Amino acid sequence: MADKKSKDNELERIYNIPLRREFLKVPKYKRSKKAVKAVREFLTKHMKSEDVIIDNSINMAIWHNGGENPPHHIKVVAKKDNEGKVRAELFGVKTKESKKEEKPKKEETEEVKEINQENEEVNNSEASQKSEKD
Repeated sequence: MADKKSKDNELERIYNIPLRREFLKVPKYKRSKKAVKAVREFLTKHMKSEDVIIDNSINMAIWHNGGENPPHHIKVVAKKDNEGKVRAELFGVKTKESKKEEKPKKEETEEVKEINQENEEVNNSEASQKSEKD
């Protein structure tokens, strides 16, 4: 287990989560589902937070061999932010952080409106010149 603190005061830890003891307690066809629950329970306990978000890469790694044969353990990187949210991702997998697209500023939209008005004026003047010629 390694502790790292970044500039944003986030807590980052690497865990090797044992799954075998948990998924052997349920029927074979429910093993992978129980393994995902075991990951969530483990991170809730060790990161001391109820708000745990499991990345899709962990889910895919557990369900890779089907519902009846999950891995016996899984290595995970858990990051806890200032708000207490824990985000877990598979160790060694780089995930793309979702960036929210910013809405265009009002100034930009006003500029676009001005350009559109100029284009309309040009088109109207061209149309009037053509009608005068006919």
